[in-house]
Amino acid sequence: MDQQIENFLLQISIANTQSEHTQQSYSLDLKKFKEFCLREGIDHFEEVDRNFILNYIAYLRKECLLKTSSIARHLSCLRSFYHFLRECGVMQKDPFVKVSAGKKSQKIPEFLYAEEMDELLDSIPLDTKENIRNRALFELMYACGLRVSEAKDLKLQDVDFHEQMIRVVGKGSKERIVPFHDEAKEILEMYCREVRKYWCSDDVKEVFVNQRGKPLTSRGIQYLLDKVVNESPLRMHVHPHMFRHSFATHLLDNGADLRIVQELLGHKNLSTTQVYTHISQKKIIDTYNHALARAKKRKNE
Repeated sequence: MDQQIENFLLQISIANTQSEHTQQSYSLDLKKFKEFCLREGIDHFEEVDRNFILNYIAYLRKECLLKTSSIARHLSCLRSFYHFLRECGVMQKDPFVKVSAGKKSQKIPEFLYAEEMDELLDSIPLDTKENIRNRALFELMYACGLRVSEAKDLKLQDVDFHEQMIRVVGKGSKERIVPFHDEAKEILEMYCREVRKYWCSDDVKEVFVNQRGKPLTSRGIQYLLDKVVNESPLRMHVHPHMFRHSFATHLLDNGADLRIVQELLGHKNLSTTQVYTHISQKKIIDTYNHALARAKKRKNE
C-alpha cells in the first residue's frame, strides 16, 4: 500500500499537475485513508468498494468532524489516486461511481470595500525601498486579482509595460492575460527602476524580491501584508486572497460582465465566479438596511 501511494505521489510530482501544497495534502489524505483501511481489515486498496467509501465519508464526518468542503477535498484526492490505480491495471471498477461528499455550503469570500482598499494602499508611503516594493506588490495583486502564488511566481518577462498587461500562470498551469491600470503601472515601474535593480542580479527572473535579492515566498508576502495592515488605519485582519476577492467584487459592483470577471480570474467554471454575485447582493441589502436605519433615526429625532 505504501509503495502504491509513493508511486502515485511521484507520478503527480513528475507530471507537475499539482502544486507543492496540494501534493503535501494528498500525502496526508492518503495516509489517513490507508490507516482507516487497515483499521477496517482492508490490506489492499483494490479491495475497496463503493460501500467502503461511503463508510469512510461517514468516518470523516462523524469521527474526524470534517466539514463537507474538507471531505470533498479528500474525495478528490482519492478519485485521482484510484484513477492512477486503474491506469496501472490494479483496479478494474471505479469505487467512486455516484459518490459525493454531500451538499456543500457556499462560503461568501471575505473582501474589502473600495474605500477600505484605497485606505490600505494609500497608507503605504513611497519613502523607502521596502515600502515602494510593498506598494507595487499589493497594488498589482489588487489591480489584477492575483493569488499570492501568482504574485510570487510572476516573472519580469511576463509584464508588458507598454500594453499594461501581465501574463499570469494560475492553477493547473492555466495562463491568462490581465490588464493593469495607470497607477499600478507607475508604481511598478518605480519599483523596478529604483528598487529591484539594486536588490537583485539579472539572473533573478521573479518580479518581487526581498532585500537580499531572493524571490518572495507566500509566507513572506503574508508577513509583509500583516506589517502594512498594522501600520494602516484599518482595524481588521487582512489576508492576501482578499485582494483577489475585492478585485472581483468591485468589478461586478461597477457593472462588469460575469463572463469577463471569470476570464480575468482564470476560473474554469462560471459557477466558481458566481459566488461574487452573492457578495454584491449582500452589499445592496446591507447598504439599504443601513440607510433605512439612518432614516428611521432622523424621523424619531
